[in-house]
Amino acid sequence: MDVFGVALSELAPSESVDTFGTLVSAIAKNAFVLAGVISFILLILGGFGIIVAAGDSKKLEQSRGRMTGAIVGLIIIVGSFWIVQIIEKITGLKLLSPGL
Repeated sequence: MDVFGVALSELAPSESVDTFGTLVSAIAKNAFVLAGVISFILLILGGFGIIVAAGDSKKLEQSRGRMTGAIVGLIIIVGSFWIVQIIEKITGLKLLSPGL
């Protein structure tokens, strides 16, 4: 398969990435993991900010907002992962692991 006159195998980061779909699948899997890690870090920072606020209502609200945003983001991430899993079950396609 050629992309702009260059064989995809020459652009692939490894031998197992032989199609564009495989590359997108690998990126999507890693994006879910990265988003989860970022949400976890924001939750920790928000909790630390609440502890350090020491009665300062402005800092307390800012930390609560950070934690709320992290939780909402995590819910969106998990929801989108579930939607992908449901689509895989309904269609029989392996979206996040096409090589298996």
